[in-house]
Amino acid sequence: MSHLLTRHNSRRTLTTLVENRTTYHADWAELNIFETHDFAEKVELQFGFPVIASMLSGKKIMHIEGLPAFDFYPGESVVMPSYKKMVIDFPLASFTNPTKCLALGIEESKIKAVVSRFNEHVQIENENNTWSIDSTANHLINNPQINQLIERLVVTFTNNNRSKDLLLDFMIQELIVRLLQTRAKSILLNETDLVLDDNRIGMVIKFIKDNLTNKDITVDILAEKACMSTSHFHKKFKSTLGVSPIDYINAEKIKFSKKLIKESKDFRVSDIAFKTGFNNISYFNRQFKKLELMTPLQFKKSISA
Repeated sequence: MSHLLTRHNSRRTLTTLVENRTTYHADWAELNIFETHDFAEKVELQFGFPVIASMLSGKKIMHIEGLPAFDFYPGESVVMPSYKKMVIDFPLASFTNPTKCLALGIEESKIKAVVSRFNEHVQIENENNTWSIDSTANHLINNPQINQLIERLVVTFTNNNRSKDLLLDFMIQELIVRLLQTRAKSILLNETDLVLDDNRIGMVIKFIKDNLTNKDITVDILAEKACMSTSHFHKKFKSTLGVSPIDYINAEKIKFSKKLIKESKDFRVSDIAFKTGFNNISYFNRQFKKLELMTPLQFKKSISA
C-alpha cells in the first residue's frame, strides 16, 4: 500500500529515522503514519485509545503481551486495546527501504455509538455472544474487506476535499462494523462499554475524565474515591487497565492536549501544558514525547493542514 502515500511523502517532515510520526485528524479519529529508516530494536509504543495498526511497507517483528512474537507484513493488521504496549523490532529498515506502518485511532464515543446501532440492527452470531471480554490484541491476516477499507481511509485522510470529514465518518463506521464481525469485537466492546470487574474503577475513570484539567489529582484522592487503600487501589487499577493510575492520567491529558494543539491558532507550549493540567512544562514535554514520539512543537508541525 506504499503507493497510497504519494501526497503524504511530499508534505511530511522527517525529524527522526526511527518511527517518525505524522498525524492526520478527523472529527472522530486520527491517522498516524510511522516511518522507520534505520535498523532498530525494542521500540516501545502504546496508545490511549483502541487502534488498528496496518503495515504499508517493509517488515516488523511485533512483541505483544498475550501473543507469540510474530512477523508483521504489508496486508496484515493488528487491533490493539487502549494502553496495550507494543515492543517492535525493525530488522530490515534502511533509508532506501524504510518500514512504514499506519495506526488508526478511533474515539471510544464513536465506537460506542456504532456498536449500539450494530446491536440494534444486526443479529450477532451465537458463538460471538459467548466470547469473554478480554484485553488481548488480535492479529488479522488476509482480510480483504478491511484492507480495502484502510486503503480508502489513507487516501481520504491524506487528501483535502470539501467532503473529507463526511467521507471519513462513513468509512470509520464501516470499519467498526467490519471489526465487530471479527474476533476484534472483544476489544471494541471492552473499550467502549468499560466492562470492569469492579465498578469502583469505572467510577474513578469517569472522575479522571471529568477532571482532566485539575492539577491536584493524586493517587490518594482516587483511592479515596474508590473506597480502597492506596496500595490496593494502585494494584487493582493496574491489573484492570494495564497501566498505573498516573500513567493513565498523563495519557488522557496528552490526548486532550493534542486536541487543543490541533485547535490552537497562537500555539504556545506553556499555554497547552497548563490548560491540560500540567504544573511543569518540562514534565509535559517529556510525557508528550514519551507517548507521541515527538515534541508538542513537532506534533504541531506534523499536523496536516
